[in-house]
Amino acid sequence: MVGRNVDKGTWFDRVDDRVGDGLEWLMRRHHARRLRRLGWDDVLGETGDAEDGTGPDSDTWWSVHAEVRTGNRLEVLVDGSCALPAMAAAIRGAREFVHVAGWHASPDFIMHRDEGQDGGEVVLRDLLAEVAERVPVRLLLWAGPPLPVFQPTRSQVTAVRDEFMRDSQVQCFLDGRGRTMHCHHEKLVIVDGTVAFVGGIDLTALQGDRYDAPDHPPTEPLGWHDAAVRLSGPAVADVARHFNQRWSEVAGERLAPPVVPAAAGDTQVQVVRTVPERTYGFSSRGDFSILDAYLRSVRGAQRFIYLENQFLWSPEVVDILADKLENPPCEDFRILLLLPSRPNDGKETTRGQLGRLVEADAGGQRLLATTLTAHDGVRDAQVYVHAKVGIVDDRWLTIGSANLNEHSLFNDTEMNVLTCDAELARTTRLQLWSEHIQRPVEELDKDPCAVIDEVWRSMAGEQDRRVREGLPRTHRLSTLSHMSRRTDRLEGPLRGLLVDG
Repeated sequence: MVGRNVDKGTWFDRVDDRVGDGLEWLMRRHHARRLRRLGWDDVLGETGDAEDGTGPDSDTWWSVHAEVRTGNRLEVLVDGSCALPAMAAAIRGAREFVHVAGWHASPDFIMHRDEGQDGGEVVLRDLLAEVAERVPVRLLLWAGPPLPVFQPTRSQVTAVRDEFMRDSQVQCFLDGRGRTMHCHHEKLVIVDGTVAFVGGIDLTALQGDRYDAPDHPPTEPLGWHDAAVRLSGPAVADVARHFNQRWSEVAGERLAPPVVPAAAGDTQVQVVRTVPERTYGFSSRGDFSILDAYLRSVRGAQRFIYLENQFLWSPEVVDILADKLENPPCEDFRILLLLPSRPNDGKETTRGQLGRLVEADAGGQRLLATTLTAHDGVRDAQVYVHAKVGIVDDRWLTIGSANLNEHSLFNDTEMNVLTCDAELARTTRLQLWSEHIQRPVEELDKDPCAVIDEVWRSMAGEQDRRVREGLPRTHRLSTLSHMSRRTDRLEGPLRGLLVDG
């Protein structure tokens, strides 16, 4: 009986692998045909220099589908307690206009919780209404799904719009354009056309409180790790242009073309997007430069890839990661992932893709997948990893709203910024690693591959051991389990295949 059970399991595993391979093949073919039809086939490395991952010249990994701007200042803002007060201060200081675009926003969301000298709590609706008394304030939100199958529902969003506009001069429009089961996911704040915030932080407590601090104390319902950037300089014009384009089509108000700001620093920045085709007149063939940017960077990786993301569904991204594990460009090549332990959608999809990467690693110890848990010696609580950060070889850095799934890379509206500023990439990595490892930057400022092996792997493994033995956690890191069926991991991409055109 035992032997028959083992054989049955092995047989099922083989069938499962075949079905999984087949579905992923269909997904990749569908995406390839779609991009070829739209003139974006170079993104997948089918034409030109995209195959080598190095971009338009030998020293950079820029997307060839967006302008590279010089003379910028790019500041990385980690977690809501840092980013949200900075956004609030910029909005309050507006002299010409405030433009906000997001997946969702809550009128009662608290942007600043300092009860000290800064004057106490800052509530989003009150802040926007106050500023709208002297400058135009435009708010562009996703209208919600056509059927109330998940939040925010259309009735909820309509109520939110009405509340933002009640007794105020705030203009709020709902954008219902797009594909079924997909959304407008970017998170943008633009003030006076001179400063822009781009990242993963939504101005709402729906599904989780975005206002969390780097120490991530155990909270209810859950902690929240996220990131955004504050951008000054010429690249702000590209963020502003995107908002203007969407606003003009949705609200019917034609805004003046953005003025390119003067230089504010010495960092080169590229603004990349996802805009699905046939959604807007300004981009009838779509914009898939975020996909282009990610694929170029992971193809070109030589030492390590570090990804913080809410999801890991994309077969195109996982294909390249798996190839890097099977054919490492150097002996100590490493891939380090930070993902949520329980994503609010597609849990088995992410874990199944991790299973595929573990198979590709084949015991080589080149891959480490981790997650975060808050603890205080008595309580444990999830820290939801919502950040969308990519760092490759301390040469390439991106932060934005795009997840590594077919939604963000093909079907939602998204925006990321990226830079090949090596010093900024390195300092951002050290800042993030210092937060997650809970050690000073000075202790981590050495070979990143060695830190992954000697610190990350050791700490996460120790916490796994403590949990197995029923002992309390002493650290927030742990490894992320990856076991699931091949077919389970395709639930998210397959669902997208049915509706993404």
